Amino acid sequence: MSTTPAAPRWMSLTLRLAALYNVLWGALTVLYPAWLFDLTGLEPPAYPFIWQCVGMIVGVYGVGYWVAAKDPLRHWPIVLVGFLGKIFGPLGYVDGVVRGNVPVEFGVTLPTNDLIWWIPFAMMLWAAFRAAGGHGTDQSVRSPADAMRSAVNPSGVSLFDLSAGRDCLVVFLRHAGCTFCREALADLSARKGELSEAGVQLVLVHMDPDTEAAGKLFARYDLSHAEQISDPGRGLYRAFDLGRGSFAELFGLKVWLRGAAATLRGHMVGKLVGDGFQMPGAFVVRDGGIVRAYRHRTAADRPDYAGLACG
Repeated sequence: MSTTPAAPRWMSLTLRLAALYNVLWGALTVLYPAWLFDLTGLEPPAYPFIWQCVGMIVGVYGVGYWVAAKDPLRHWPIVLVGFLGKIFGPLGYVDGVVRGNVPVEFGVTLPTNDLIWWIPFAMMLWAAFRAAGGHGTDQSVRSPADAMRSAVNPSGVSLFDLSAGRDCLVVFLRHAGCTFCREALADLSARKGELSEAGVQLVLVHMDPDTEAAGKLFARYDLSHAEQISDPGRGLYRAFDLGRGSFAELFGLKVWLRGAAATLRGHMVGKLVGDGFQMPGAFVVRDGGIVRAYRHRTAADRPDYAGLACG
């Protein structure tokens, strides 16, 4: 099982400093919403409670940073959310100034609120990306057939044997907490009747070493009939040529928009289990060979599983 290496001490210190800064800034804004306007000589807001809400949000970010400081590499999603806020905040400021909607004086907050954190936050995210790339795991790549012989379900039956004489739709999932993983399970549940009629066996490959926990997740989507393969080391993923996603493949605009839509449909984000950068895919295999393949171009892709399976 892959383990996350210990983060350098500077990362925890940086996040704790960011946490204290955010909490103090947020508390000051909640208790004294006019302080920034007094500092810049601008007219105080007509509705101070709106500015107090901004202070509350900033303060809550501080709580997140303090939690992330306990293990920065494992809690990289919190760092990512903060980093994106520190990128989009200045971009929004520039856009507002150009449009004449935001006073130039508001830029006084940018250096301490955003700019000084860009480099350390980016370094943490890069370190998390590298740490999740296989620390403590065997990174060798075997042939799909060899990998399928070693990949077994909870009963000890190999994927190679499951595919003997029949088509198997093998779906490689994102980490269990990903909204797209849950959307994929819902899509598979909706098409399970077609798969059954076609005589196709559904096999779910995941990265959770706890097969019981994975089984409970699948049961929530009425997929208890599906075979499951636990692959925390991601050897089977690599054998099927499924790598780790790039920034655009995982966090591009399309991914954010699709993620928001999936969340609104009830596919909520959960606990990160596995490599958050791992890309998914779907394959039809028979007798240990790949018949058809779908490798996601982005994490947000939504393949037609029944169409792939029934060819």
